[in-house]
Amino acid sequence: MAFGPYDKAEHKANKAFELYENGKENEALGELDEALEINPSNSSWHFNKALLLDTQGQYDDAIDEYEISLQLNPNDLEISNSLAVDYTRTGQYDLAIDTFEHIQDLDPKFESCYCNRIITYTEMGQHDLAEQMFYLAQQVNSDCALCYYNIGNSLFARGQYKKAIRCWLRTAELEPTHPQINYRIAQAYWSEGNTEHGREHFLAELRCNPGQIDVILDYGLFLLEVGDIESAKEKFNRILELKPDFAPALFYLGEIAFDNADYERAVQLFNQALQEDDTLTGPRYRLAQYALTRGMWQEAGDYLVSEVKLVLEDADTLVSMGSIFLTIGDLDYAAHCLRRALDIDCANAEAYYHLGLVSVTKGQFESAAEFFAHTLDISPEHISALRDSAVVYLAVGRLADAAARIKKALSLVADDDPQLKTLDRKIRLLQAAVRIRDFICRFKP
Repeated sequence: MAFGPYDKAEHKANKAFELYENGKENEALGELDEALEINPSNSSWHFNKALLLDTQGQYDDAIDEYEISLQLNPNDLEISNSLAVDYTRTGQYDLAIDTFEHIQDLDPKFESCYCNRIITYTEMGQHDLAEQMFYLAQQVNSDCALCYYNIGNSLFARGQYKKAIRCWLRTAELEPTHPQINYRIAQAYWSEGNTEHGREHFLAELRCNPGQIDVILDYGLFLLEVGDIESAKEKFNRILELKPDFAPALFYLGEIAFDNADYERAVQLFNQALQEDDTLTGPRYRLAQYALTRGMWQEAGDYLVSEVKLVLEDADTLVSMGSIFLTIGDLDYAAHCLRRALDIDCANAEAYYHLGLVSVTKGQFESAAEFFAHTLDISPEHISALRDSAVVYLAVGRLADAAARIKKALSLVADDDPQLKTLDRKIRLLQAAVRIRDFICRFKP
């Protein structure tokens, strides 16, 4: 028989599979594309191409292939499930939920449609529904390692670390080779404050996969937190052996040098980190702090302005940056940083306190009093806020409020505070002067 075009397409599809098995993904995609040019109506080949695109992280292109495959084979549950997973990966949660529900309608016993929906609801923050999917999946398959892993992620996101650990330990029991399972258990123990078990599982993960840079980095940060500085340095240097241009490792080595007052080495490492990744948050902030200690205010401001333009998600760092802007007199940027900190953490007492200082510097005493009041609502024993709000009340003539603030501040200070005592005497003298004035005024005709 003649070797026709459809035989050629089949040959290319088979060759694509062989290339994929040998790790040659790009060549495999090329062969599949040629096969689909000849026979674009083969659902399986579109599905296989989508799976290949998934391995390369090209989820939008994979979705296109899954959708074509599903048009050709509308009731295929595996295609629908893979499509819904990629909808989740790309943030198209409504489409993901609709697709999973369609699978459930077709076959209520198809466990993956519940298991993978746990991820979707977790990412949406709908953790009650994530748990509901877990229990539905359990009715179909009570020993699904992925289900325990997925619900563990939901529990971890809610700060329920003990429950997350139990679920992940169950995953490890059912599937000891589950990717990064010891890493996730280590993170949960770390978050819970159990450093002994955290270290144990970090080491277990690295014994299985010694070259995982993200795990080594997190383990280095764990070691920094527990005070094992030399071991942390060894981990960061190990990362640089594997990947010499890895900017976060350079930054944290700079942090260690900075904490040890080895500023010359720290500055070198921070600049090197920025050369490798100019979008990395942190190095410019540290360089600004160093410039400030050297009296180079303009340079400090320039570094901070560059840092502010990056997407910062750490409220405490933003408060610190705001305080530096306040020190160098850039009130607008100071207020900008502090308000961004409150967007992240609306109960950050230090952000309100420093906004109060910004208002005082601008002469806006009523606003300052409100910010200090917010600070004290969150942190009633904030000595600086008590003191500075007393000064503000004194400036606007609210002597009784000023006296109350100073009285509370003095009650919280163990040793005599000369500044507070001076302020207390000043308020008392002014109160006495007011009483004398009111007394005299009573006898005026």
